[in-house]
Amino acid sequence: MQGIRTHPGAPGTDRGRREKAKVIEGIIRAVCTSPEKGTEKTNVHSASFRTDWGIEGDAHAGPWHRQVSLLSYQKVQAFNLQGACVSDGAFGENLLVDGIDCASLPVGTILRCGTVALQVTQIGKECHQACAIRRRVGTCIMPHQGIFARVLSGGTIREGDRITAYENGTDEEDVSESGVVQKAAE
Repeated sequence: MQGIRTHPGAPGTDRGRREKAKVIEGIIRAVCTSPEKGTEKTNVHSASFRTDWGIEGDAHAGPWHRQVSLLSYQKVQAFNLQGACVSDGAFGENLLVDGIDCASLPVGTILRCGTVALQVTQIGKECHQACAIRRRVGTCIMPHQGIFARVLSGGTIREGDRITAYENGTDEEDVSESGVVQKAAE
């Protein structure tokens, strides 16, 4: 699977070395879910995110590394300018994010939106033949532009919420080996 990067989450990672975080801010444009895998999602405008599970009521929730999918709003807009006319959730994304180029974020990036903390676990994916958008439009941007994350701490995310990406961790918070977000030692 060329082009897909995953985070093994192996214990023993050197957490003592801290680099200055690259901080990028964006806005949530849509919060989408679907009851079945392999289908387009529907914008539900807000959703409850559960730690180590994903989004309540979404088919992709569960104890695995792709609990939440994210896609850049600008990439969908560019796709629509080519005549596609897709709506929010059409690519199977849970979160449509304005202002952050999701595919450029490295694996391990922490995303915070209110009390919710996500950790990027995978960039891109292999598009399956039954992909609803691929059947309808002929192509899909999720394999190259979509990212996946696991939920480190839960809460609610709504359209219009601010989301912040911390590419190298943060100066204020760190994530333990168990995935719990905690204050870093000063």
